[in-house]
Amino acid sequence: MNHTEILKEYIPILRNLKFEKMYGEDFFLTWEKSMDELTAVFTVADTLRALREDNISTRIFDSGLGISLFRDNSTRTRFSFASACNLLGLTVQDLDEGKSQIAHGETVRETANMVSFMADAIGIRDDMYIGKGNAYMHEVSDALKEGFETGVLEQRPTLVNLQCDIDHPTQTMADLNHVIHHFGGAENLKGKKVAMTWAYSPSYGKPLSVPQGVIGLFTRAGMDVVLAHPEGYEVMENVLDVAKQNAQQNGTSFRVTHSMQDAFADADIVYPKSWAPFSAMQKRTDLYGQGDFSGIDQLEKELLAKNAEHMDWECTEALMQTTAGGNALYLHCLPADISDVSCKHGEVAAEVFDRYRTLLYKEASYKPYIIAAMIFLSKMKDPVTKLESLCAHGLERFGK
Repeated sequence: MNHTEILKEYIPILRNLKFEKMYGEDFFLTWEKSMDELTAVFTVADTLRALREDNISTRIFDSGLGISLFRDNSTRTRFSFASACNLLGLTVQDLDEGKSQIAHGETVRETANMVSFMADAIGIRDDMYIGKGNAYMHEVSDALKEGFETGVLEQRPTLVNLQCDIDHPTQTMADLNHVIHHFGGAENLKGKKVAMTWAYSPSYGKPLSVPQGVIGLFTRAGMDVVLAHPEGYEVMENVLDVAKQNAQQNGTSFRVTHSMQDAFADADIVYPKSWAPFSAMQKRTDLYGQGDFSGIDQLEKELLAKNAEHMDWECTEALMQTTAGGNALYLHCLPADISDVSCKHGEVAAEVFDRYRTLLYKEASYKPYIIAAMIFLSKMKDPVTKLESLCAHGLERFGK
């Protein structure tokens, strides 16, 4: 797609959307944004991707830092954030709490200001403890706002939620952008059945934010969503309420089942993914707050034993054959627990994973552009004019 085609396809879409409120704002939860704002993120992400594929520079910063803070392990999201910042012209600096004064009691307010003198974006992953991650991000955001308003900071960095205890917006928006392209446009998603299902894992404590993010977002895209899990593996009640409300407002359906087979039957999209029960995550948070690490170890053993009762919750080829045409789109945030490959028994059979491997990698490839679009829309007061300028100048990213 060349400059002219990019302008003809994406700019008219942006001109018809209302997303002015995104300027100068952070990105926490998808359901806090309007559909126009979410569509703007998708559209800018697609535009940035098309420009890069056409070898056109998308640098909107001549200098500046993107600060990354990961309180949980990460590969895809860490590199996606770094790629997004680099795409826009920012240099990434990782904040290692163990090597900073945070380890010596430095406050959140102080840290937020001290690392942000020349920062334009901050990405945070804090997903391990219920009631903590999203709250921490808001505390950082408030500190940045105060620092800017009092003149300590010359600019207010944009904060992007790279996964919290409630939502994983960059992941689920990348997932949905992949779905949109796979089915040839958002208009083709109406009536599609999505099965967001729990799946067995031999590991403990996987966050709730992916399944919660999926039901909180996909119910807004014209699709009928089914959440499936064994009894006792419930997600946050308030997120269930969000999904129900979304379905009601958008004329779609949302329901919960305790049968993986029920969820997969005639599904157009399946997302088998393990997570820890909400009640267990709450208990772990309490134990962590008490410093009871022996209690955490005991909880882990209990949860692993509980998981082992549901080893039949696996995405197999036989189960996939019950989906729409036997060929539903398989999604996963990766890494997946692959039976007989990364573990003896896992979330998905090797034959299923191998069949969808290329599509899974394609799914993951949308995330850097989604993150870049979130930053772009927060930093650019007139995003349309800026994108037109990038196209008009046509500065090559590298000489061929």
